[in-house]
Amino acid sequence: MFTPNDVKSNKINIIKISKNNTKNRRIYLLVKRFLDIFIASIGFVFAFPLIIFIGILIKLESKGPCFYSQMRIGKDGKLFRIYKLRSMHIDAEKGVPQWAQENDDRVTKIGKYIRKKRIDEIPQLINIIKGDMSIVGPRPERPYFIDEFKKEIPDYNHRLTVRPGLTGWAQVNGGYELSPRDKLEKDLYYIKNQSICFDFNIILKTIKVVLYGYGAR
Repeated sequence: MFTPNDVKSNKINIIKISKNNTKNRRIYLLVKRFLDIFIASIGFVFAFPLIIFIGILIKLESKGPCFYSQMRIGKDGKLFRIYKLRSMHIDAEKGVPQWAQENDDRVTKIGKYIRKKRIDEIPQLINIIKGDMSIVGPRPERPYFIDEFKKEIPDYNHRLTVRPGLTGWAQVNGGYELSPRDKLEKDLYYIKNQSICFDFNIILKTIKVVLYGYGAR
């Protein structure tokens, strides 16, 4: 049987655990943000010549700008503009927004290659430096799709409690092949188990995905 002192002691222990968890969380977020800025800055410097080269190829193949931007929803539902190298024809999406399909005829020839190697995502390093995104986290979605998903998946907003990422646990475990519900399960698993080691594990898996082109459309 618990005595009043035991109960009091347990309450103190619970408070200590809670404070330790909060402190550890803060340290993790500070380290993660430092690494985001460091990696994204170094990566952008080295990738800049590639961005220019691919941009020229995009302009030579099809009319329109070499860059593409779109509004996405980030942490806590905040809207931000995401940047990409354009991989589709400028009139690719008319009417209702739609996800890219396998062998999508809206994708240009150079677009197929840069999507397979995820080169089109490189400009998002700017989003990471700005603080809109992180290297690792759930991929940011468009407002239209989030509104649609919330109708069938009430818990979908839970993935908005962290910064969206350039890559994520869902992207290295199926990507486009996963259903929205499966993606959410992967994203929530990541959010629950976040750590620097887990982030680096996802980065290493992302390199493998990029090299072999898994899940690209």
